[in-house]
Amino acid sequence: MRLHLLALNPTDSVTLGFLPAAARLGLEVTLLTDQPAAHRRAYEQSVADGGKLPELSVLGCDVTDFREVVARISALGRAARPDAVFTNSDHLQPQAALAAAYFGLPGKDWRSALDAKNKAQLRRRLAEAGADTVRSAELARGEEPESLPGRLADLGLPFPCVVKPREGVASEDVVLAEDAASLVRHCHDIRTRRPGAPLLVEEYLDGELRTLETLGDGSTLHALASFRTRLSPLPHFIEERLDLLPAPPQPHTEQVLAQLRALGVGFGACHTEYVVQGSRARIIEVNYRAIGDQCDIALADVLGLPLFEHILRTHLGEPLPADLRARPDGRLRMEYVCADRGGTLEKAPPASDTERDGVRLVYRPLRATGEAHPLYRTNRDYLGVIRATGTDQGRIDREVDAFLAAQRWEIMS
Repeated sequence: MRLHLLALNPTDSVTLGFLPAAARLGLEVTLLTDQPAAHRRAYEQSVADGGKLPELSVLGCDVTDFREVVARISALGRAARPDAVFTNSDHLQPQAALAAAYFGLPGKDWRSALDAKNKAQLRRRLAEAGADTVRSAELARGEEPESLPGRLADLGLPFPCVVKPREGVASEDVVLAEDAASLVRHCHDIRTRRPGAPLLVEEYLDGELRTLETLGDGSTLHALASFRTRLSPLPHFIEERLDLLPAPPQPHTEQVLAQLRALGVGFGACHTEYVVQGSRARIIEVNYRAIGDQCDIALADVLGLPLFEHILRTHLGEPLPADLRARPDGRLRMEYVCADRGGTLEKAPPASDTERDGVRLVYRPLRATGEAHPLYRTNRDYLGVIRATGTDQGRIDREVDAFLAAQRWEIMS
């Protein structure tokens, strides 16, 4: 069977997760991307590091245009006809869904994929379904930010509020605006980096941030896991730490599942972020793909699940088991070491794997020493990631805290 996988830049989810899973499933893989050289390098490095990857055909394609995806796949002929079209990219979910539909293959509803990707459309769909109403205003392409304060006043949308790219990812250019002047300034700042980009301004949902990780096959929808998320200090929203909560259902799980069903979201993996406000779960965003930044790799380990295989099997048309038999007692802490300034990373610890006192701690660098970067205010500021697993949260926290205290990351600005 042949899997056609769409991707932009290489990610750990693809190179360390989905490609090894495809190899274990015996799939032939064709990877379509606008960055073929980068994927070939990532593939070769993973193989050199001992990764068990499938034979891979990497093809250049404008994967942001579903018409180009369909044309590129069609040009390969019947011998290379796909049995599944899949992506784990936020940016490419509608394109993959449309391509899968074109070839008559299982996949996500392209409308639901589009609604999840377009944050303004997500707000409209949730309000129309009676699931939740979050006051928001869209700054369309070509509209000037100076029009926003008056529109917000008409909507009764108070300050502080959040401004973000309508179709952004990874909290990039997501910022809290305290007043009208800062809102206009932030919009202009974002537009200097994203000329003409549509923006969304919405009310600030204060409260504890959590996630719900789900996996469905179009009929069965499993609540896999839930994380509590710690963010960087405002006005930015960078994820710095995630702690796995006890196995679902959590108090708000059914509310979130009901909102996902209202959106038509229930095929493959989904990573939903929401805020707890008393008895209410207020959705921040729906990422219609698996959780990233190595959380998916750690989650598969701590749950004892072939998570990546399950996701690929759904796209091959196989139903999920009624009981995934996930391990219920595992605990997980993800800790991201973030740059606090721009400059050159002069000193950082190497990759390591340790096991002590019932805790397995894996550290992986995400930036090489000698690299110079500005301060991005997004997950591109991550210098390294810690994955700590076990069954006792207190022991996990002690091991992570001890590791952080013993290591040094030095940036010369």
